[in-house]
Amino acid sequence: MIGRKLGGVVGVSLLVAGLLTGRAVPACAHDEDTWPVKHKLVGSDGGKSEDVSGIACDTLRGFPRSCLLIDDNLQSAQLVTLEDGRIIAGDAVKLIDDQFKRTPLELDGEGVAFAGGFYYVVGSHGHPRDKKHKLDAANDKEEIDARITAASQVVRVKPGPNGTAVADERSPNLRRMITDQPELAPFAGRRLENNGVTIEGIAIRRGQVFVGFRGPVLEDGHAPILSVALDSLFGSGAPNKHLYRLRLGDGQGVRDLAPLGEGFLILAGPAADGPGIYAVYWWDGDSEKVRFLRDLSDVVGDDRERKPEALLFLDQGPSGLRVLILSDGKKEGAPVAVTMPAP
Repeated sequence: MIGRKLGGVVGVSLLVAGLLTGRAVPACAHDEDTWPVKHKLVGSDGGKSEDVSGIACDTLRGFPRSCLLIDDNLQSAQLVTLEDGRIIAGDAVKLIDDQFKRTPLELDGEGVAFAGGFYYVVGSHGHPRDKKHKLDAANDKEEIDARITAASQVVRVKPGPNGTAVADERSPNLRRMITDQPELAPFAGRRLENNGVTIEGIAIRRGQVFVGFRGPVLEDGHAPILSVALDSLFGSGAPNKHLYRLRLGDGQGVRDLAPLGEGFLILAGPAADGPGIYAVYWWDGDSEKVRFLRDLSDVVGDDRERKPEALLFLDQGPSGLRVLILSDGKKEGAPVAVTMPAP
């Protein structure tokens, strides 16, 4: 894709950024790069999803893979089969049944992880999105509280035979752990545009759940990732909490987490709405140091609607890592495979 013509003001900006940083800035992703989807990834209106926000598979190697994908405007997830070069959509999996005055409430599912034979889907744990400010903090408090409660769940999903799955258990425990964390508590319940708590990534390693926050961005410009014991969410174990503060570019937040070896890939992006820089980093999961791997200027290009929200490790070869990126704001996530240096 390098060498294609850059278009518009954003294209010029990317070229300038490349000159200033010394990095080559590829042109924007085109339709021919998008992996096709067989059948349909379903959205809130029954049409094609335009709000893909997370994916995880039951294995990190080989094809085909059985995976679970989420749209953040639904009460359900969707089973998919990942082949090398395309996605095959399968059945829906009901996750929650929360309601407010008989109206279904969204989980606002933002991330998926797989561990120990289960998928885990995390809600945003944040204030409902309300770009037009129709919700009044006083007059609509009951509805706001109900929607935050619905989004403040981690749902464990058990895969079954013949491409089926069922929600096995729902846990509200993570919300309390967030509000008990001094660095995060002041931001709980705030709107996203006011730097409120919004989880957008989840990964699991050695019995610890790592949740990455799009917001808040902390005072020092770092993005928080909270680690808690899996057995404290689905069991009676001690929380064993630890808060990591990572510098992701210039005040970027976490948009997704994906396991790779003993560490994680981090998809980073702007904490607020609107345009911004998206990039992939490597993190060892122990220190607070990250390694820049690749910016995603070529994926976003001058498309202001395209917001990378999910990443999935595909494989590693002579050219480095190959990762699948799916984007909010595009039909069925407009999946595209990108390569980057191995960490």
